[in-house]
Amino acid sequence: MSFTIYPAIDMRDGKCVRLVQGDYNQETVYGDSPFDMAKKFVDEGAEWIHMVDLDGAKDGKRINDEYVLRVVNELDAKVQVGGGIRTEEDVLHYLNQGVDRVIIGSLAVSNPELVKEWLGKYGSRIVIGLDAKNGYVATHGWLETSSQRAVDLGCELAEAGATTFIFTDIATDGMLGGPNVDAVLELAEATGAEVIASGGVSSLEDLRILQAVSGSGVTGAIVGKAIYTNQFSVKEAVEEVS
Repeated sequence: MSFTIYPAIDMRDGKCVRLVQGDYNQETVYGDSPFDMAKKFVDEGAEWIHMVDLDGAKDGKRINDEYVLRVVNELDAKVQVGGGIRTEEDVLHYLNQGVDRVIIGSLAVSNPELVKEWLGKYGSRIVIGLDAKNGYVATHGWLETSSQRAVDLGCELAEAGATTFIFTDIATDGMLGGPNVDAVLELAEATGAEVIASGGVSSLEDLRILQAVSGSGVTGAIVGKAIYTNQFSVKEAVEEVS
């Protein structure tokens, strides 16, 4: 099974930033232009760009969508976007303008029946983002933790048609301490769906470890801080797994 690198662009106030463990008070700005950053990644061989509207995630509405749509319209790459997607209008706003996949996070916990309805309509263009803290789903920009286990929710949504999950272990996110491979594998094996690992990737070795379990359904990795702090480049990451 092929393994895909998803360079991450987290947007806040129109800038490229990284947070530590989702903490809005621990922010580092890495660039003034999401578009320029995306172009750099595509020039280095990225086939997908993973974009997150952090303002949108916090406020529950689309805020940085203009930057996403510019990448879609001007660059030769596929785009998946999350953050602030709360209504079907939000979903269609992106899908009808060429975004390949929209990521649904908090809503999968607060209103799973609605998300199941969207899965029925839009199929694989809906990706479920499961952000977990000690195995339990966290919501609303990781500010709240629910009483639901990520694996249980994953199985429920896979039955409703979810084909791809993004799994983030909050404890590892932005820490450059390596991904939680066991948790990613557990979700892939339990749901039978494709799982993209997010959080903690710090080295090419981490990518090798994740790629080694691609046969079990772990089909990609979202890479953020490691790229921004020059642990390795997108070009090196793409070459490593190709």
